[in-house]
Order: sequence, then C-alpha cells, then structure tokens
Amino acid sequence: MAGITYEVDDKNIVEQIKSDAMNVAAELVEVAKLKKGDIVVVGCSTSETLGNQVGSHSVPEVGKAIYDGLQSVFGAKGIYIAAQCCEHLNRAIIIEHEAVPNAEIVNVVPQPKAGGSFATACYASFKAPVALEHIKANAGIDIGGTLIGMHLREVAVPVRLKQNHIGKAIIIAARTRPKFIGGERAHYNDALKDGYPEF
Repeated sequence: MAGITYEVDDKNIVEQIKSDAMNVAAELVEVAKLKKGDIVVVGCSTSETLGNQVGSHSVPEVGKAIYDGLQSVFGAKGIYIAAQCCEHLNRAIIIEHEAVPNAEIVNVVPQPKAGGSFATACYASFKAPVALEHIKANAGIDIGGTLIGMHLREVAVPVRLKQNHIGKAIIIAARTRPKFIGGERAHYNDALKDGYPEF
C-alpha cells in the first residue's frame, strides 16, 4: 500500500545500521580525500538495508539512523550530504541551503513513500533544507542500488570500501576527478588524478 511505513522490532539492527553508516562515511572521507565544503550525494533504500526489495519496505527510523551515522562524520568535517530522493520525486536532491546558495530551488517536501525515508530524515534534520533537481557532487554513496550517477561530477571513479554494506544493502561508492582534456600532445598535472585540489 502506498502510504504504509514499517518499524524495526530489534533496535540492535538500527544501531548496527547507524554504525555501518559511520564506517562508510569515515572510509569515503579518507579514500576520496574529501574536505570542508565538499558535497556527497547519498541515495538510500531503507528497504534494502533490511533485506527487502527497494521501494517496498520504507522505514523512517532506519532513514534517521543512516542520516545520524553519516552526519556524525561528514558534519564534523564540514562536508554536506545531498540526499537523493526516490524516483517518485524524479531523484530530486535535498541539501542544506548554505551548501548551494545560488542554486535553483524547487518546491517539494519528501515523505517516506514519496522521496524516501532517508531524504525525509535529512529534510527534517537540516537547518535550512532546500530541494534541487540537479547537483554535481564530489563523491557519492549508493545504498542498495539507487543509481546516484546522475548527481555526480562527470568523471566518477568507483571506490571499493572495506565496509561494503549498510545492514543488508550493498554499498557502491564513488569519488570524482577533473577531466583530462586535449590529446596526445597534452600534458597533465599528476596531482589531479586523485581528485580535486585544495585552494
């Protein structure tokens, strides 16, 4: 049924999911060399974290646990979460306004069954949440096969993490790097192969 959400009886599962999310965030910060002001797009199926099919078993408390786990790492480093909504909202992005002060804002408020439990938790937790149709994030975390590629900068590089699950959901992570342009006579700055520079 369209409006039904679920709960988890075993609160240890929720705590484990939060811990998994913290570990994923910490690893990605290190591997992708993320820094203050960077944006990480996160697509999340709470259904998949509990072993169910994406879109079938929305669980608000799991969405909040994943947000809390990720934010405990990213927030401390000044890195922004861009929460990708589900396909019912055309994979719109929920993000803190201060991260994108000049972006074109659209009007939608995510709900667990129209946007997803994770995006809903982000909207409720951010200081000044806004919705966008498009963003080009520095890195990304796909929790349970939600297809985040449309919101990454153009040259996305897969990142293999040791923490490759949150709950039962498979994690696919990515970092980005500047494009190499030119041709056989072009010379490149080797330092940019690993990502964007700090200025």
